[in-house]
Amino acid sequence: MLRPRGTLAQLAHGRANGLGALRLLLAATVVASHVFPIGWGRPDPLWSWSGGQTDLGKAAVLGFFALSGFVIIDSARRLPAGRYLWHRALRIVPGLCGSLLFSAAALMPALYWWQHGNLNGFWTRSDGPLSYLTSLGSAAPTTGWDISGVIAEGVRSGTNFDRSLNGALWSLKYELLCYLVAGLLAALGLLNRRPFVASAALALWLLIATGATDLPAGVPPAGGPGIALPPLGQVTFHLAAGLGLAFLLGGALRLHAERIPVDDALALAAALTAAGSARWGGFALLGVPALVYLLFWAAARLPRRLRAIGSRGDYSYGVYIHGFPVEQALALVGAARFGPLGFLACALAATALPAVLSWHLVEAPALRLRSWTPGPLRRAAGREPRPASQPQPPSQPPEVTSP
Repeated sequence: MLRPRGTLAQLAHGRANGLGALRLLLAATVVASHVFPIGWGRPDPLWSWSGGQTDLGKAAVLGFFALSGFVIIDSARRLPAGRYLWHRALRIVPGLCGSLLFSAAALMPALYWWQHGNLNGFWTRSDGPLSYLTSLGSAAPTTGWDISGVIAEGVRSGTNFDRSLNGALWSLKYELLCYLVAGLLAALGLLNRRPFVASAALALWLLIATGATDLPAGVPPAGGPGIALPPLGQVTFHLAAGLGLAFLLGGALRLHAERIPVDDALALAAALTAAGSARWGGFALLGVPALVYLLFWAAARLPRRLRAIGSRGDYSYGVYIHGFPVEQALALVGAARFGPLGFLACALAATALPAVLSWHLVEAPALRLRSWTPGPLRRAAGREPRPASQPQPPSQPPEVTSP
């Protein structure tokens, strides 16, 4: 029977809330989407089924941004600006650096050896690993960048159909842009006004509806009118609008979680709206809000065991940032002969190892630094303990350290 199941407020408490399971599913969906352009040079089936409005990968990225908005808007509202930015940097940058290092120092050398039988010239080429590693902060890792011609050789031999070593990284600059906007809104005190985020989402939705953001019927590939935003690089208006809308919708649901019902009938209507708009048009205007609600309904309705996924280790980011280069490597050694499902099975299995290592060796250790404060700032805030020879005067209250 279709009936209400409480509100979304339950997702805001505790770690076993279903969001981790959904993030992992969305990351796996992105990997599935990339199988087709990498192995066969064509979009995944959702692209043609939706009339070019979206594909599996972009729909999954929209879901990522919605889940991110649910968490990040509240974080920006609660934390001081410096602490908020520090937390966001720790979540994104160490894993990204680890991914670039993995590709440049492990994966690509192994593939170059497989192609040539030696590493002669690999380290010294102008497009070699050092250039790739120093490209962080530019658009280079996502704009067809290769390392020592490894991917180019695969394209020439007909095994690879995408020239970018890690084309999945394109969305990170939009994620960082959303973080910065959320931090700015918090600094202006606008996030303390709960209706503001929902109003901002509505305003952006109206801009998309009127074509003011140059957003076509769906969420198209990168490209089109935009603006250069150092250090993020070129930001495309239509992508920023579509992803920003998903982010704001997720944030609005978080701020009004106690009023948002987890309703099976609403979820069915949302599923039909998302599917119908993807098939017959209007996905950006109708399908995206429907997809956002459907995701959070699913998070609340997942069985208890599945809701615990990700509560002790979040491998979704590692899957996302390592999946594309792993798939390029698999295509290079001929995994496309197994067909799309076989290729996908190989890709998920091979991506699991670097994703797990990324979490346990890079991401989780970095996140342990969330409460760290440089010594000068601690002393300036009066948090540094006084020497034993100079006891704190009894008239002063006990020292309080913020979490």
